[in-house]
Amino acid sequence: MTHLITGATGTVGRQIVEQLLERGHSVRALTRDPAKARFPAGVETVRGDLTDPESLVPALEGVTGLHLITFGGPYFAPLETGPRILELARAAGVRRISVLHGGGPTPLETAVRESDFVWTVVMPVEFMSNALEWAEGIRTGDEVREPFVARLSAMVHEADIGAVAAVALTEDGHGGQEYIVTGPQALSVEDKTQTLAAARGKPVRLVELTEEEALAQWRAAGQSDEVIEFLLMVYRDTPIVGRTVADTVEKVTGRPPRSFAQWAKEHADAFRG
Repeated sequence: MTHLITGATGTVGRQIVEQLLERGHSVRALTRDPAKARFPAGVETVRGDLTDPESLVPALEGVTGLHLITFGGPYFAPLETGPRILELARAAGVRRISVLHGGGPTPLETAVRESDFVWTVVMPVEFMSNALEWAEGIRTGDEVREPFVARLSAMVHEADIGAVAAVALTEDGHGGQEYIVTGPQALSVEDKTQTLAAARGKPVRLVELTEEEALAQWRAAGQSDEVIEFLLMVYRDTPIVGRTVADTVEKVTGRPPRSFAQWAKEHADAFRG
C-alpha cells in the first residue's frame, strides 16, 4: 500500500514522510520541483501541483492513503480544486485521507469533510519550530524581544503532528475525527526563553516590548497589516484551544508528546553564536 503525501517539503509534510517510512510503509512525496527535493532513501519523489489536479493522476496510481494540505501555488492561496482532487483520488482507489487544518474553514477541507472517504483532520496548535524566529536575535544578541510575554502556548513538536497523521493514514478507527494536536505543556515566553538558554548552554535575556514597540518591530520586518492584526489578536488573548494541553498524541500514537526541552536540544545549534 502506497501513501501519497502532498506538501511533502513542508515542516509537517516531511515529518509525515519520515514517520511513515519508519513504520515500514511505501511513501510517495509530491512536490512541484522533484529536482530540488531531498528525502530519505526509499521515498519516491513525484511531480505534481494541487492547483492543477490533472497533474496528480500519475502520482495517485496505486495510492491507498492520501495526505492533503489546504493551500497551494506559489502564494499559498486556499485551494479551490478539492472536488476534482477527490474525484481523482476515488478513481485511483484511495481509501483514507488526512488533512492538515489550515487555521480556519477552507474549500478543500470542507470538500473532504463532506465526502465519503475515511478522513481525519489534523489540527495542530503552534509549532515548536516557530521558536526559530528568535534564532538570529539569540545568536547575535543573546536576547528575545517579544510583547505579551505571559501568553501561554501548548506548542507541539512537528514530529508529533507527523506521527498523528501517519497513524490516521495507516490504522483503523480514525475516520471522521478532528484531532487537536498539542505538546505536553502550556508554556509562557519566559518558559520558552529559559528552555532555549538551557539547551544552548548560555543565558538568554527576555526583553518585553510594549505593543507600540512590537508594531514597529513587525513593520520593520516587513509583516503585512493582515499578519500584524492576527499576531495582536492571538498574543493579546490566545484562544483557549491554543493554550490547553490535549491528550491526542498519546491516545493516537501510544506515546507521550515530545517536550519543548527535547525540541530545543535537537535544535540547539541554531541558537548558538
